[in-house]
Amino acid sequence: MRKLFCLVSAGVIVVVFAIAHFWPPMLFSLILFGPLILLGIVDMLQKHHTIRRNFPVIGHGRYLMEMIRPEINQYFVESNSDGRPFSREDRSVVYQRAKGQLDTLPFGTQWDVNEVGYEWINHSLAPVHTDFSKQRVQVGGPLCKKPYSASIFNISAMSYGSLSKNAVLALNSGAKQGGFAHNTGEGGLTPYHLQNGGDIVWQIGTGYFGCRDRKSGAFSLDEFTRRANHENVKMIEVKLSQGAKPGHGGILPARKLTHEIAQIRGVPMGEDVISPPAHTAFSTPVGLLEFVQKLREATGGKPVGFKLCLGKRREFLAIVKAMLETKLLPDFITVDGAEGGTGAAPLEFSDSVGTPLADGLVFIHSSLVGAGVRDQIRIIAAGKITTGFHIAKKIALGADLCNSARGMLFALGCIQALRCNSNTCPTGVATQDPALVKGLHVGDKARRVANFHRETVKSFFEVLGAAGISEPRELKPWHIMRRVGPTDVRNYSEIYPFIEPGSLLSAKLPGDFERPWGAARAQSWN
Repeated sequence: MRKLFCLVSAGVIVVVFAIAHFWPPMLFSLILFGPLILLGIVDMLQKHHTIRRNFPVIGHGRYLMEMIRPEINQYFVESNSDGRPFSREDRSVVYQRAKGQLDTLPFGTQWDVNEVGYEWINHSLAPVHTDFSKQRVQVGGPLCKKPYSASIFNISAMSYGSLSKNAVLALNSGAKQGGFAHNTGEGGLTPYHLQNGGDIVWQIGTGYFGCRDRKSGAFSLDEFTRRANHENVKMIEVKLSQGAKPGHGGILPARKLTHEIAQIRGVPMGEDVISPPAHTAFSTPVGLLEFVQKLREATGGKPVGFKLCLGKRREFLAIVKAMLETKLLPDFITVDGAEGGTGAAPLEFSDSVGTPLADGLVFIHSSLVGAGVRDQIRIIAAGKITTGFHIAKKIALGADLCNSARGMLFALGCIQALRCNSNTCPTGVATQDPALVKGLHVGDKARRVANFHRETVKSFFEVLGAAGISEPRELKPWHIMRRVGPTDVRNYSEIYPFIEPGSLLSAKLPGDFERPWGAARAQSWN
């Protein structure tokens, strides 16, 4: 307080003296420096920030630099290959292909090919021209009456609410132009998903948005049936968990909740919209498969599957045992990786919960192979897929097709500003601020999404051809190589634990499966 008294007293004396002797010049000085003096007084009085109390006015410089740190890092510090979550090289190839610009790389790779972790596919001395028509995969098992012919590369789950209206419209229009599917995310099936006529995968999350009883929040079969039979809805996906926050449930911050979104989802205004961690429509592995069958029947036989990030291995094996017990199979399983993205998630969940995609994909593929049901279930891989080589790696590990979320957002114009959770996305993609949303031109961005899809699928088939592989199903784990030491290189089949068909049904179980398979129960997750 003594410092403040002295400062104020000195200020008063200076002002009085100035008024008496130097009025015109000092008036200008007061206009220029008066606000800084007032800011200094406020800084010294406030109690929340020590830096500002100890260093009035100039202490604000620290917060200014912190605020623009992501931009400084992205534009001036990081190299083409070390950016996170996506490097500049990964982002640039999406932008170039989306815009139809030159996407070739001059002067050779910028990656250190001798670094541990570097991966590649071995080419063939007898390369082939692959059949581009093989890019479609039929999804639908024995219980499915309306199978869907899906593109090998589709738009992963992203909700309206997390994304803006214009972003959803552009994604769906791009899917329509390019002949691929658009997953709604757990935020529900909205008019914006249906307006432009693109194929839809309707995701049903634990909040049952769009198919819930508005009073209880429970799943409503009537509401589901009314919407799910729309001709644009091609598949249904039950979300068990997602990679960026497995076991937590979705989050839509209150600052991004509009009256329209609240009406669509059936939730109150002014509160964060947090989906429950677990489903209430079922509580056991058998219950999950019965729920899948209920949805399949309600849609007249459309493909129905579920999405998860692999957690406890015995819990997924419990689902496999339930398949064998009930003979009820999902038409597809979407495997999300812990490296997957989201608009908002607690740091601990994004960084330290869930299985990375490659490990989860191999386990789920192997489990279905070991149980003898793999040929009846399609596997979709989702997680940091932006190039043709990324698709090749996932198919080599067991996927039938792939989804991309952030890659599609880059095609929309996302600049990785990392403001998805603050409603201040500068590109109008992940915000509900009308002033920002209007900057995203639906027609132009839809064309870019379609371009990115087409060029990425094309690059995938070119990679296959270079390896002498004529179609995706011929791609095997041993085609992909990884450097695991300075002088040690192994292929995927030597790194990951693949098992023999039907081996989980034999008396002698594979070593890594013996304990979790023995602990798995079809009637309980525990």
